[in-house]
Amino acid sequence: MITKAIIPVAGWGTRRLPITKAIEKSMLPVGNRPIIDYVVEDCVKAGITDIYFVVSGHDTQLEKYYSKNEELEAHLIRNNLEDKLSLIQPPDITFHYIVQDSEHDAYGTATPVWLCRDVVGPDEQVLVIMGDQFFYRTDGGSNAADLVNRVTTDGLSAALLAVAIPDEKVSQYGIIKKDENDNYIEIVDKPSSENAPSNLNNASFYVFNAALFAYLDRYMNVSHDGEYMITDVINDYVAGGNAVKVLEATGEYLDGGTVHGWVHANRVITGDLA
Repeated sequence: MITKAIIPVAGWGTRRLPITKAIEKSMLPVGNRPIIDYVVEDCVKAGITDIYFVVSGHDTQLEKYYSKNEELEAHLIRNNLEDKLSLIQPPDITFHYIVQDSEHDAYGTATPVWLCRDVVGPDEQVLVIMGDQFFYRTDGGSNAADLVNRVTTDGLSAALLAVAIPDEKVSQYGIIKKDENDNYIEIVDKPSSENAPSNLNNASFYVFNAALFAYLDRYMNVSHDGEYMITDVINDYVAGGNAVKVLEATGEYLDGGTVHGWVHANRVITGDLA
């Protein structure tokens, strides 16, 4: 069973300044909840029991949100507002906080996963989801659960979720190239619509087995220009003879990492799309 999830949320959120000067980027509201809560809900539906948040050392809001607030609970009870208790009680799950040094640790999506390398046992698999995006589904389902179930049922070593996007927008994304058996080959960065290998964008929802961490460790111990990207590690992993299955996601992909994406996510969640 896959019971652990890694959720990177560290960083200053510079794309969302100035609001992220005061509010952690994972705590930006979508509807009446922080965006991270939709990711956590997805993990709970997938049967995850331990979530490892990779946070910046200066962050406190996330941990406070997922801690009990006995004073607030007592206030609700005294004022006959017990129906609101379920809104503020943390889920029945264990949260761990791994600190990423935003000044000294390498920047990029590979770093937070690498920082959690010691929490994944040699026979374990782990769910990895970036903390500023989620899927909206009207059927009550969970893409994290779908991914975990498929990996478990089919005995897969690793898999990722892909999102179909309009052909005219493929030049804005890294597009997944896969073989006829839906195995990952590579990501082609911002191809033209004529040269795109598919219309599938990487959703940053993964399941990895422990074998990937050997590739990750080697990658992180070599100096790189620019960001340290988890997709580079996946490419090395596949080049080493391992398979990563590409599965297509269900529902609408919502990204809170940009102002436009965050505004759209709020409109979707609140039903304000008129």
